[in-house]
Amino acid sequence: MGDDKQWPRLRVGDWTETRDTLHMWLQIVGKIRMAHAPAVNHWWHVTLYPSARGLTTSLVPYRDGGFEIEFDFLDHQLHLRTTDGRHRAVALEPKSVAVFFRQTMAALAELDVATTIHAVPNEVERAIPFAEDEMHDAYDREAAQLFWRQLLRAEEVLGRFRSGFVGKASPVHFFWGAMDLAYTRFSGRIAPPHPGGAPNCPPSVMREGYSHELASFGFWPGGGEEGAFYSYAYVEPAGYAERPVRPEAAYYDRDLRELLLPYEAVAGAKDPDAVLTEFLRSSYEAAADLGGWDRRALDGP
Repeated sequence: MGDDKQWPRLRVGDWTETRDTLHMWLQIVGKIRMAHAPAVNHWWHVTLYPSARGLTTSLVPYRDGGFEIEFDFLDHQLHLRTTDGRHRAVALEPKSVAVFFRQTMAALAELDVATTIHAVPNEVERAIPFAEDEMHDAYDREAAQLFWRQLLRAEEVLGRFRSGFVGKASPVHFFWGAMDLAYTRFSGRIAPPHPGGAPNCPPSVMREGYSHELASFGFWPGGGEEGAFYSYAYVEPAGYAERPVRPEAAYYDRDLRELLLPYEAVAGAKDPDAVLTEFLRSSYEAAADLGGWDRRALDGP
């Protein structure tokens, strides 16, 4: 897999089938967490987190204990563990979403974690119920591991960027709906109700996520040959689309209404961390300056 200090290279076109299958598996596990975790503003209680081996729910409370589910992209297992020491595993290998769903729910039942989820994916155009999805069945071990390593590198830079803000901010976390690693800053002002529009996602979900004015940043495996970093503002201030941001490879996508920086422009740079940090800082400045944020109160040292 190479040196952990290098930025992994993975062409989207080389793992699209695995990506789309893994996306559905991640949604299943994310919905299990959502079924049990106490609610947190902006849906922060439903996310997954990069771990030393893959992606994890972190500890989820259940009855007088709790459980954790982790995608292990080193041994290619889905681990389900409870706080009383019990453990089950589901192999990460080529199999349909329907099979993965049945195996995962059976493993939960064996651990006595009674769970009911809305077993249909969100934020995708074609929402095939998990129990019926025989179309997505690919799993390339190397590609899945490389994607996880991309997330680790992105999380490190986003985490350092997060430390320069003292206002309300989210963790760096993984949203399984759109399959993106995200971090969000807030101005402190209430935003107008979000109009919705995400496929197979109720407007009420979007309104909770965007209840307050924000600038969001992240990475997802789309938008470029090797994925893309993004930044957007809600509510988008006047002049945001025209505001120059750094580095030169960054641009405003008018369909997505987001600033994008192709992953390959970061990974191929002499100093990838510095290039990504430049994009994060300049896109934040665009949102905050044009939106009239109180930067003296919000920005850290």
